Amino acid sequence: MTASNGKTELLIVDDDPLIADALGYFLGRDYLVSTASTRAEAVALLRSRKKPPALALIDLGLPPTPHQPDEGFALIADILAHAPDTRIVILSGQSDELNARHARALGATEFVGKPADPEYLRKLIHRVLSFRDTSAEVDDGLIGESAPLQKLRAQLRQFARSPFPVLIEGESGSGKELAAAALHRLSERASKPYLALNCAAISPNLVEATLFGHSKGAFTGANGPRAGYFEDASDGTLFLDEIGELPLDLQPKLLRVLENGEFQRIGETATRHSSARIVTATNRDLKKEVREGRFRADLYHRLSVFTVAIPPLRDLGDDAVRLLEHFRAVYTAQADLPPFRLTEAAKKRLLIYSFPGNVRELRNIAIRLTTKCAGKQVDVSDLEAELDLGNHSPAAGVPPASLTELVSIALNDIQSRHDFNLNATLYLWEQAYIEAAQRLAHDNMSQAARLLGINRTTLYNRIDTLARENEVSVKANAGLNGVKRSGHN
Repeated sequence: MTASNGKTELLIVDDDPLIADALGYFLGRDYLVSTASTRAEAVALLRSRKKPPALALIDLGLPPTPHQPDEGFALIADILAHAPDTRIVILSGQSDELNARHARALGATEFVGKPADPEYLRKLIHRVLSFRDTSAEVDDGLIGESAPLQKLRAQLRQFARSPFPVLIEGESGSGKELAAAALHRLSERASKPYLALNCAAISPNLVEATLFGHSKGAFTGANGPRAGYFEDASDGTLFLDEIGELPLDLQPKLLRVLENGEFQRIGETATRHSSARIVTATNRDLKKEVREGRFRADLYHRLSVFTVAIPPLRDLGDDAVRLLEHFRAVYTAQADLPPFRLTEAAKKRLLIYSFPGNVRELRNIAIRLTTKCAGKQVDVSDLEAELDLGNHSPAAGVPPASLTELVSIALNDIQSRHDFNLNATLYLWEQAYIEAAQRLAHDNMSQAARLLGINRTTLYNRIDTLARENEVSVKANAGLNGVKRSGHN
């Protein structure tokens, strides 16, 4: 974001006032700097701004746990929930490799250890801001040919021309906002307004005024009448991101607009009308939110006339490489640098990585490789330096224990049982893991599949296979029991 004085806005979050003041003074020559000392202050500042800062420079060790990185990790998620386009650079004394990798997986573009040379930091910030995301400019915004992406693309084209609401579900960083923009561009409303509002980015007491507008004097600070998003969207498209954050007491008013298009500005009695098409998105399980009383069931059913599930990057197979190549082309062109090249081994390594940060994480990997490896060959070790290989999100195919530990467990199991059967043991373990995942996901099969690290189709196939094996086993046991009974008689 560029302020009215022409300077790009920058947010610094650090609980050390000397560091915050020194950075603010040094970077203030080039940027309009705001500071916060805690995660809560940073979130409040984001909510108070009409537009988010272009970049946030944050420490990991923040109160109330300044010697742990947890508050900083949580703040990364908060910033991206409130301002998905804000770039994040970590400046922290907690600069061990695991923290750096996990911060990048969560969405940070770069990680710098303290103490840092101010001039190096200034150049780094300039470089990070020079990279512009162009994903939304590519056709429908979706890049790839995998079956899940083809299905998503077909759904978007099918639902785009309908006037009914669409609920977009998906993990953080998976591209829900791109799908919403595609629904608008592919619709007959493409020439009409497209407005996007992140419900998590607004203070709860300002959500109603932001959505519906207000009259002069309706509340303190309402110095004049103002239209809300529903009014400004007119007969275009209104995208409400993070809809699960909408305050419960405001949900009936949104339901009324969905039912008949009617709403009122705060402080007015006159009824206004909106013909905007509503698209919403969430990374929450809204069915669970309904069951637990945090989201209205009638509103959920209104919003989910059509539902689109954005697949996580780990389910897209070779599309991860295609996306990386797309980002590489974009960012090498922007930086005027020669492209890096992945070895075949590095490509294979990329394809078994779990991508906890989804497409956003892959984009940031491309940015870093563009800078660090311009014109060079990227091997497995180069790539793994950019991945989160800690215990936060294990890579696909990597067991939770070492092979030595598993062999030890197996030895004890086999030796202690005279009736050990490998097929029966594997059957029980698989059945137990699937049932556990279903319980954790409250029978949401897409979420259960994500917990197990497989796609939904694979999960259904395994359940069917287990059911058939169980049926065969029951029949076999019944036959054996019959033989035993007849022999006994």
